[in-house]
Amino acid sequence: GRSIRTRQPVLEAIVERLPATIELGLAALFISVSVALVVGTISALKRNSLVDLLITGAAIGGVSLPNFFLGITLILAVAVVLRLLPPGGYVAFVQDPAANLRYLILPAVTLASASLAVNLRQVRSSLVDVLAQDYIRVARAKGLPERLVIVRHALKNALIPVVTLVGLQAGAIIEGAIITETIFFWPGVGRLAVDSIAGRDYPVVQAIVLFSALSFMLSTLLVDILYAWLDPRISYGGGRG
Repeated sequence: GRSIRTRQPVLEAIVERLPATIELGLAALFISVSVALVVGTISALKRNSLVDLLITGAAIGGVSLPNFFLGITLILAVAVVLRLLPPGGYVAFVQDPAANLRYLILPAVTLASASLAVNLRQVRSSLVDVLAQDYIRVARAKGLPERLVIVRHALKNALIPVVTLVGLQAGAIIEGAIITETIFFWPGVGRLAVDSIAGRDYPVVQAIVLFSALSFMLSTLLVDILYAWLDPRISYGGGRG
């Protein structure tokens, strides 16, 4: 169909905005996953220490913190007071990579905040459980370096529940980006959804909802594929009777 407001084909309108949303979503996922893996691992290895308590407390606070509040706070502190980064807008990467990065940092951090806190807690919880397993004790008894034990044996097995979370978060990028894109004037699909709802542009709204559902299904399929890579014991082939 066509947009009621602009008479533009709905698919064309979404495709125009999609690269900006994908860019923001991937940046947020990268921040969320990379920081969660590093900090969550440190928290698990320092279990019940002051460092662990501080990290866990920060994660709980991060889950409770609305991203619109964090976004407005970052704009006020970083953009208005310190004037380190622009408060909003967008520059395409192909036009100016450096400017693109400067405009990307604040919305990406804002969008990553809630998922980062959830992923961090999941990494810590999973890794604590894995480190208590017998095969970890055997690996250490064999004299393997601690770094090798953590990376090759513990962390890989602890990632399965984390992959589930990240897959769900990837599928919900469009829904999660609605508030962030609106606050930072980011020209993505989320902002298009807000404008379309305000303008009662029902064909565009319906198409965005359908596209969001499709992206969620594809991300779930990708998670199932990653399961088999992380744990070879998981197989999707049918057994012979």
